[in-house]
Amino acid sequence: MSYSRQLADFIVRTRYEDLPDEVAAFTKLCILDWLGSALAGTVTLPVRMIDELAKELGGSGQATLVTGGVSSVTHAALVNGAASHVVELDDIHKASIIHAATVVIPAALAVAEWKRKSGKELITAVAIGYDVCFRIGEAVSPSHYRYWHNTATCGTFGAAAAAAKLLELDEQQIVHALGNAGTQAAGLWEFIVDGAMSKQLHTGKAAMNGLLAALLAQKGFTGPSRILEGERGFFRAMAESCDETRIVDGLGSTFKIMENSFKIHASCRHTHPAVDLALKLRRERGIGPQEVRRIRVGGYQSVLSITDNPDPQTVYAAKFSLQFCVALALVKGRAGLADFSEEILHDPEIRSLMERVELALDPAVDAAYPDRWGSSMEVETEQGEKLQLVADYPKGDPENAVTAADLTEKFHLLSAHLPKEERQRYVDLVMGLEGVSDLTQFWNEGSRVS
Repeated sequence: MSYSRQLADFIVRTRYEDLPDEVAAFTKLCILDWLGSALAGTVTLPVRMIDELAKELGGSGQATLVTGGVSSVTHAALVNGAASHVVELDDIHKASIIHAATVVIPAALAVAEWKRKSGKELITAVAIGYDVCFRIGEAVSPSHYRYWHNTATCGTFGAAAAAAKLLELDEQQIVHALGNAGTQAAGLWEFIVDGAMSKQLHTGKAAMNGLLAALLAQKGFTGPSRILEGERGFFRAMAESCDETRIVDGLGSTFKIMENSFKIHASCRHTHPAVDLALKLRRERGIGPQEVRRIRVGGYQSVLSITDNPDPQTVYAAKFSLQFCVALALVKGRAGLADFSEEILHDPEIRSLMERVELALDPAVDAAYPDRWGSSMEVETEQGEKLQLVADYPKGDPENAVTAADLTEKFHLLSAHLPKEERQRYVDLVMGLEGVSDLTQFWNEGSRVS
């Protein structure tokens, strides 16, 4: 059996009743965490542009846009996928290097609203979508990640899987859906050089393309049956090395959504271990920026490739500058959404400290990646003292977990522009999702006003 066929069998046969209680409960937390990021992202310039274009292109009133109004399910997936990634607070899976929520949930929720599915059906589809994209991401990581944004590429498969489950596709149709998801998989890291807006296009299109693949499959549109392992398929074309066993290892018995991590800092996840250490240095050691002569951060190769930017010129670029994020954490004692602003970007104290932050490859940290996204930090003070700190797991990893209360508080912070009663309604609805019979109830009434 091809890998697509085995995944299709898993998608077809998995029901809500097959999910352990802890998986269903955890999936609801992932949905709430996604929603907070999506609501926060609606006010950003890239999302406003995508939203404007979606409304210009038009579309039938099938599903709600988080930005307000309704459109086609594909446009809802596009806009909501972009909105939920832009503030850099969406979830992440270490081994696959994928932000699954931002691609899986927009596709799933659009279909669930359109087809009036239940909360249980949405939970099941989301858990399945996470499982599929995580497995494919693990198979090709870390070599695929050198050029390709895993969330965009592997995430397309997850969106297709979740949509296929909600559309009640049969096994053969799902094989076609996965095939055409894979042939659309794209997303190159070159945008990082310019701090361009492409990263939001990546997630919006991955959600949209996965959904499109499932909708076409429902009509009988065929796709390659061996898109993953074929001679001209995904593995051979897009990874120098891969471990195909990751696709089916524990398939159906181990739900990989439970390995998911949550973000508490509003920056690239690769900066988080070092940010945690800078916060520890400030809070536990009482070291302030004026006392620092030099900070040497040791990271894995992806940290150097993606976050080594000693002079970011935009707020968005600052989120991908380890030097900025470490200095921000030590100066301000936090790295939240409000801390990434034009004023703080040019803060003289932060800029001065950035000049004293060095980044280098740490072989031990690199060897542990991607199972552990760690960091080492050597700090030399003005008094000549040398401090050594190490972090194996950033805050929010399963090994260094946040609580449901933490994530609820995070949601309220990200959606603070909404009235308190609206925010609480979303929390109550998501946390009681298994009791919702019709997901046209999901969005606040105001969201459906065009």
